[in-house]
Amino acid sequence: MFAKRLLHRAINNSQHNLPRGSLTAEDLDLRVAVHYGIPSTASILAFDPIQRLLAIGTLDGRIKVIGGDGIEGLFISPKQLPYKYIEFLQNQGYLVSILNDNDIQVWNLESRSLVYCLEWETNITAFSVIHGSSLMYVADEYALVAVVKYDAEEGKLLQLPYHICANSLSEAAEFPFPTDQPIVGILPQPCSSGNRVLIAYQNGVVVLWDVSEAKIVYIGGGKDLQLKEGIVKSTNEIDVDCPEDTLEHQLGDKEISALCWASLNGSILAVGYIDGDILFWNTSSPPSVKDQKALLPSNNVVKLRLSSAERRLPVIVLQWSTDYKSHNGCDGQLFIYGGDEIGSEEVLTVLTLEWSPGMGNLRCVGRTGLTLSGSFADMILLPSSGTTGGNHKADVFVLTNPGQLHLYDYATLSALMSQKERNPSVSALEFPVVIPTTNPTMTVAKLIRVPTGENLLKAISEMSSAGKLGSAQTQSAGARWPLTGGVPSQLSISENNGIERLYLAGYSDGSVRIWNATYPLLSCICLVESEVHGIEVAGSSAPVTRLDFCTFTLNLAVGNECGLVRIYNVKGCSDGVKFIFVTETKYEVHESPQAKGPRCRAVFSLTNSPVQALQFVKHGGKLAVGFECGHVAVLDASSFSVLFFKKDASFSSSPVISMIWKELTNSQGLLKSPKVSGTKSTVSPVEEVIFILTKDANIHVIDGNSGNLIIPQPWHLKKESIAISMYVIDGRLSASKVSDDNPPTEAAKDSSTKNEPVPGSLSVVINSPDTDHDDYSENTYSEERLLNSFILLCCVDSLHLYSTKSVIQGNNKPIRKKKHTRPCIWTATFKKVEKVSGLVLLFQTGEIEIRSIPDLELVKESSLLSILRWNCKANMDKTMSSDDAHITLANGYESAFISMLAIENDFRIPESLPCLHDTVVAAAADAALSVSVNLKKKQGTASGILGGIVKGFKGGKMVQSGDPAAVPKSTFDRLEGTFSKSQLSEPSPPVDHQEVVELNIDDIEIDEPLCLASTLSPHDVKDKKRGKPFKGNQKGKSYLKVVLAIQSPGVLHLRLLKHEISSWRGRKNLRKSTGVLKICRMGLKTSHHWQTSLFEYPCPGVRILLQYPKGEVIQLRKPPAV
Repeated sequence: MFAKRLLHRAINNSQHNLPRGSLTAEDLDLRVAVHYGIPSTASILAFDPIQRLLAIGTLDGRIKVIGGDGIEGLFISPKQLPYKYIEFLQNQGYLVSILNDNDIQVWNLESRSLVYCLEWETNITAFSVIHGSSLMYVADEYALVAVVKYDAEEGKLLQLPYHICANSLSEAAEFPFPTDQPIVGILPQPCSSGNRVLIAYQNGVVVLWDVSEAKIVYIGGGKDLQLKEGIVKSTNEIDVDCPEDTLEHQLGDKEISALCWASLNGSILAVGYIDGDILFWNTSSPPSVKDQKALLPSNNVVKLRLSSAERRLPVIVLQWSTDYKSHNGCDGQLFIYGGDEIGSEEVLTVLTLEWSPGMGNLRCVGRTGLTLSGSFADMILLPSSGTTGGNHKADVFVLTNPGQLHLYDYATLSALMSQKERNPSVSALEFPVVIPTTNPTMTVAKLIRVPTGENLLKAISEMSSAGKLGSAQTQSAGARWPLTGGVPSQLSISENNGIERLYLAGYSDGSVRIWNATYPLLSCICLVESEVHGIEVAGSSAPVTRLDFCTFTLNLAVGNECGLVRIYNVKGCSDGVKFIFVTETKYEVHESPQAKGPRCRAVFSLTNSPVQALQFVKHGGKLAVGFECGHVAVLDASSFSVLFFKKDASFSSSPVISMIWKELTNSQGLLKSPKVSGTKSTVSPVEEVIFILTKDANIHVIDGNSGNLIIPQPWHLKKESIAISMYVIDGRLSASKVSDDNPPTEAAKDSSTKNEPVPGSLSVVINSPDTDHDDYSENTYSEERLLNSFILLCCVDSLHLYSTKSVIQGNNKPIRKKKHTRPCIWTATFKKVEKVSGLVLLFQTGEIEIRSIPDLELVKESSLLSILRWNCKANMDKTMSSDDAHITLANGYESAFISMLAIENDFRIPESLPCLHDTVVAAAADAALSVSVNLKKKQGTASGILGGIVKGFKGGKMVQSGDPAAVPKSTFDRLEGTFSKSQLSEPSPPVDHQEVVELNIDDIEIDEPLCLASTLSPHDVKDKKRGKPFKGNQKGKSYLKVVLAIQSPGVLHLRLLKHEISSWRGRKNLRKSTGVLKICRMGLKTSHHWQTSLFEYPCPGVRILLQYPKGEVIQLRKPPAV
């Protein structure tokens, strides 16, 4: 009766008028809201040792910045060009990058924006930032070294007058330097406070230049020199300097391809050449500039070869890590990419080298090769400093193509070096991705907007709490990960905020992951394994093909390639529940063992054809399933039974593409949302219609309760086509009407007109009495409203818009039709002012079109290349999804969310974005540096406070890039004074006319703390040693000068601390701040009392670090784990 009545009303209904779309180009702004993963075009690495951030430059003008706990940022350059240099201005919140066209860019990490770009006139061939400063060397192909400074106050890059050219070097050395040799490397010398810089020329000449004294300190290279020669073989006992006989070796113009400092103090330089040779130069010998040969005694240069073959690969990368046990600072590990025989296996070679005094003998005591998982792109060392001395233990990041990042920590490398095999197998630590796209491979994804409702949000929050165990694997993988930088926003970490969006992904191993996608910092809340605990189900681990999730019942439906449909309740329960296995002929009930997290309630195995469509009815009581073979089933999701299964060939043999539920009620009755129950049936008594689209572009309309056909024969196009998707769109869209006989013209393709609004269009929604914005009523139609709706059919080659009544009548004349000039692979609709108003289309070429609904006029064009720098790849459409205003995509190792509407800001950007620059760590490091410099002046030794403070704040390892001594700001001021002078006249020592004021630690007022804006990172600090006390001036007592770093979530806790500790005097006031950095002194007894009191005092969230003169840190209280 229901099917006949609906068909009769369709025949007698009047002609339909088409509303005009209200979407305009001004409504749209396609932008990246969320990005995770490493780009496949990644090519170069940079590291900030204080902030613990890693930057990855690409070949397509993107920079990926990675911190800790899933904090990531993506910078996209206006130019799609490769980066050849990137470096952090360490601990200053800026990143400097250089493109292939020699544009020097400065990125602000806090605002995630490009703040300045300087176009360099010549080809930049070498670049280096002076550690700890905003000064940088820029060298070019004309043998010229310039100095550039970034002025943060003005927000500009300033080119200073100072420069080093071949003519000035010729005058200083008293012999000519070639002016046609490009500079291929520039390295500030460690322990020189930025005053000395090494310049390497392409023809093999290396010069160590003293900036302050304007003289050459060392010259190496040239055509004639004597050296000791040896070959590093696979055995570890071979001496590098064998044979011992000194050879007269004709170098010729050996072209340099890589170089690095190979000692802690910069006394040894390692240089790699394009012929595979590696030379070690002793730069500590005093030069005689009048006689070049006097600069090159035989015991000052040692040659090393990885292979005795005549044809060897160029040495591409050289990196050095000093052994923390080394007494002379020259023993350590040399990391080499290249230099081996052509055709050999691609490995990263690690040599353990030991020097005898005076460079008289170099021994290779260990050699191993790190087998790469892809083609080599770059590597970088993450050295860590101990509490004193500046010796290093290094972790190694290795970047391979496409977009793979692996970590070899010091323990792993040590174990490798102790093995006898040349290329032992080792499992490096992989980058802990937030959204896995490979291993296992993502096969399908779905973005779901969660409707509002107190009970619903509470249930989903409980699901989040129950499912957090599912992300334990990711958490454990990141436990050893050395990147801890960045600060999450308070919005993303607050437990009081509700869940507004869920992101689901299915994988090739049958598993499913669910994330809270409310904010840009996604958190995994649920991992659903493919296996059913205690029960063996054949085919359960097959790749997932379709997903659907009901936010009312919290039921998850998973379809796979073997035709299985698994239904889970992701909220979980501690009680044992029944598991039901259903086939065409059997209905088996099993006892399911108790387990936390999502529970598999039922598995349906009706056919072995892959599942191609899954759709819950709005209230979640029924589930429609479409198969590749054309069969259709409707399941009761409460009793876990089959309501009907249409499998006859007369129905369809083409794969099911899409299934849409529409619930019908009469205009006199109001449809009420059924109560959600985990045990009772939620099947609604209303009449339901299912629209079914098959791949051959046929549309079937059936009764959702009985399976009866509403139209006797399937509706089909006049001309055969391949269908992609189908949408049933409400006819109440706009106040503007368009006649069918006079359709609007297609938007112009040129840029001058394509973004203009459609003439006469209105962005006003009709506020009729029956308009209802409730999510449930969205799919609830009266029969008349359903017949007045539209059906949008999207095919590979065209778009077709029909009235629903014409489809039910069997009429295949479209209201609108648009043909494509290239194949379309994916479509989605989106909303404006709570009404469907736009259609986004992705084409095989990667181009994107956005058209208005229902008139299908072109509003805007874009592309994956312009938005994400992606190319469209095969099967990319399988992992694409959308909600009302966002698109999700996955490509290689990357995943991204794109926001479409200009006025939409559902992700609450920028306040919800994690900060990539931690101002607390920056302030702590700066304050500790000042204390370290003062103590060094008084005691004659470095205090190591900077290393300890950063270690305490970030929970990671402190790094000093090549320079173990802290460099005070006054040194850079003097250096900048030198750089500010022109080199046209004879250089003279810089004169600082400003009075230098030194701040003594005793001048710091105890009751004037430095208030810090951001929160501290909750990591453990293991060092619990007491520093050596210094003599105070009060009553002859011994005191400790300490730096206090105090964190608390509120003022109340700080006051409680003050009253709890008897030794805390009133004038040592913490004031109203949640982050405090203080410098003060205390006696040994007071220090001990602080330790014992705070360990016993139960003040949640409070964290206090005591920093002693030698850099040791005692953590008195650790915040509770989040």
